[in-house]
Amino acid sequence: MIDLIFPDGSKRQYEDGVTGRDVAASIAKSLEKKAVLVKLDGELRDLDRPLDKGGAFEILTRESPEALETIRHDASHVMAEAVQELFPGTQVTIGPAIDDGFYYDFARETPFSLDDLAKIEQRMREIVDRDEKIVREVWDRDEAIAHFKSIGEDYKAQIIADLPEDETITVYRQGNWKDLCLGPHLPSTKAVGKAFKLMKLAGAYWRGDHRNAQLQRIYGTAWASEADLEAYLQRLEEAERRDHRKIGRAMDLFHLQEEAKGMIFWHPKGWTLYRTVESYMRRRLDGDGYVEVKAPQIMDRALWEKSGHWEKFGANMFTCETAEGEELAVKPMNCPGHVQIFNFGQKSYRDLPLRMAEFGACHRYEPSGALHGIMRLRAFTQDDAHIFCREDQIEEETTKFVRLLNSVYADFGLELHSVKLALRPELRAGTDEIWDVAEDKLDRAARQAVNMEVERLPGEGAFYGPKLEFHLSDAIGRTWQCGTLQLDFVLPERLDAEYVAEDGSKQRPVMLHRAICGSMERFIGVVIENYAGAFPLWLAPTQVVVATITSDADDYALSVAQELSAHGLRVETDLRNEKINYKIRERSLAKTPVIAVVGRREAEEGKVALRRLGSDRQEILSLREAAARLALEASPPDVARQAVLRAASPDEAAVGAREAG
Repeated sequence: MIDLIFPDGSKRQYEDGVTGRDVAASIAKSLEKKAVLVKLDGELRDLDRPLDKGGAFEILTRESPEALETIRHDASHVMAEAVQELFPGTQVTIGPAIDDGFYYDFARETPFSLDDLAKIEQRMREIVDRDEKIVREVWDRDEAIAHFKSIGEDYKAQIIADLPEDETITVYRQGNWKDLCLGPHLPSTKAVGKAFKLMKLAGAYWRGDHRNAQLQRIYGTAWASEADLEAYLQRLEEAERRDHRKIGRAMDLFHLQEEAKGMIFWHPKGWTLYRTVESYMRRRLDGDGYVEVKAPQIMDRALWEKSGHWEKFGANMFTCETAEGEELAVKPMNCPGHVQIFNFGQKSYRDLPLRMAEFGACHRYEPSGALHGIMRLRAFTQDDAHIFCREDQIEEETTKFVRLLNSVYADFGLELHSVKLALRPELRAGTDEIWDVAEDKLDRAARQAVNMEVERLPGEGAFYGPKLEFHLSDAIGRTWQCGTLQLDFVLPERLDAEYVAEDGSKQRPVMLHRAICGSMERFIGVVIENYAGAFPLWLAPTQVVVATITSDADDYALSVAQELSAHGLRVETDLRNEKINYKIRERSLAKTPVIAVVGRREAEEGKVALRRLGSDRQEILSLREAAARLALEASPPDVARQAVLRAASPDEAAVGAREAG
């Protein structure tokens, strides 16, 4: 007999070998009809697989969130069956579920077309309607290899041959179609439902190696309901509208080209946006007690070997040799350089914590296929900083950093979605005692700073210490991982960093590697998509366009632009001989926040007509009033807060400064 413990805490006994379906039927026939999977001690299993042990037990329906990955996995199998029915001779390789969908890689000489996707999708619907039972079978290794070779599935045979000798070989059969698979799967193809759509075609190399044969990949998405599918497609449509690459072109911010793969050509407006973000970050760092430094761009290989980066990142580093035989590397990160600055001269415990920041230009070789707009580059700038501190300062410094990070994200209209703590990997430096302390301190400090649970990620920390990952959400609910804080006991040891303790002894500092934006370029890409190019006034590359109704107002328009510029605003003029409605429409498409319209009447009265992006209304103001109001609106949020604090009483200002982060 086996004991099953249900989610409500109740227990029931069943005969050995009972299936999940049997258990569901014993509770209610309606539950048996709805059940598609079971979970035993946290492991998902087929509904009809005999249970070989007791434990925590849960019956899942199609609507259960945990069933979604299996729906997608089954959809990939249904797609593979459809492909082989429609295109005989096509070999299947692998077809997993992924975030938001699934894919399958196929070996076929004739390329698939977009028209083929519609045919495949229709055949998938037919397979769902067939309600083909999905059955798990355990096969002998040699028999499985022989079988797949006999039907021309050489890739499947190779996968089996490469598995460990003691691996159980499981094949899932749906109708007459079979696939090597670990499972689990739904009871039948009908349970997959029809809330799926094939999305795109792509190339892929067998096992991800460019030296191997090239395959054809079909991507799809699948959901538990048609409503979920429709919502997802709408999100995709909205994301496409917000694509930073399209907006970058439309707003003349930047471009990329083949002659400089993974590197950005910033145009004047884009560089203005970049400098605005950088200036904001520099002010926030200055206000939080950071000192800014600049380390060399290229350093000798010996330093990278000593730091351990050569062994770990050498394949992704750009290198060069001099005529004198020096072997140099362009820096992929800033940390070794910062340790060299720390090591220059003697440091005391009184100097700690030392918060050392750099907007450091880094270069890493990324395969061309991995590059994506300004989100994934070969040349990028990190808003990097390293906090050198004592062990007893870790928690306080972590809390201080997380509060700063949360405040920065809020200023850019982004919300901190979640915090994750990457824990010790199997291969690591340092004792378990040190790791225990480090993980507990980071966990406690993060929860205290953000007032939310911290998700723990076992085994995903760096070899030198645990890491906090900060995930933020944008205007359409997408999540992005930008900020990090990593605790490092190893690099100070490797690079001989030390300080004089209060008792006169030499001690190693702890290093906190931290970033808020991560990559400045990627963060700007996130910000572009978050606002869909319609930036708040303080961020907009061009804040105001002065547009004339008639040429009679040209001279006045220039004086208006001069006055607005004198108030610190970024201003352009539009004096073209075009109708004002055309100018407004064109500038609105360029996402200009404010259009100041002037004609003969405005010139005579010393006024401007302000039109805001997205509004048909206009506001008539005197030039002086308009300049003062817009200048106030254009103040960056941190500057605006400081202005409020300066206007407050000394006690209120002190409290406010602490709360402002």
